[in-house]
Amino acid sequence: MSTLTRFRGTMLNPFDFGLSWLPMVGPVIRLEEAVEEDRYVLRAEIPGVDPAKDVHLTLAEGELRLQVERKEEHAEKGRSEFHYGTFYRTMPLPAGVRADTLSATYTDGILEITALVGETESGAKPITITVGKGKAK
Repeated sequence: MSTLTRFRGTMLNPFDFGLSWLPMVGPVIRLEEAVEEDRYVLRAEIPGVDPAKDVHLTLAEGELRLQVERKEEHAEKGRSEFHYGTFYRTMPLPAGVRADTLSATYTDGILEITALVGETESGAKPITITVGKGKAK
């Protein structure tokens, strides 16, 4: 009978890092986005924060910016795969979203942002072309 030995990140098996390295690529705020009838709905998964202090939501130039700060508060030193620090996500709002109707609620670690969607204005506008007279040779 043989013994199976697992070598992690060694010359025998240099690509076995497990999945624990994936979060180190960069902290991500996970989103769900949809237009449901006449409402735009964006849900952000941000558990473990105080929304009154740690979450900032701004609107500028048709983009919604979500900034979240998670402060490290554990006393014991040991393994942790939680991400601490400041995280950002910027999402362009779809056409027709009425910015004056934006609202946000935070329940059970989910931030839900909603807004009414109105009629979209036609983005195409004809432009008259003026023909100039060329120089005579």
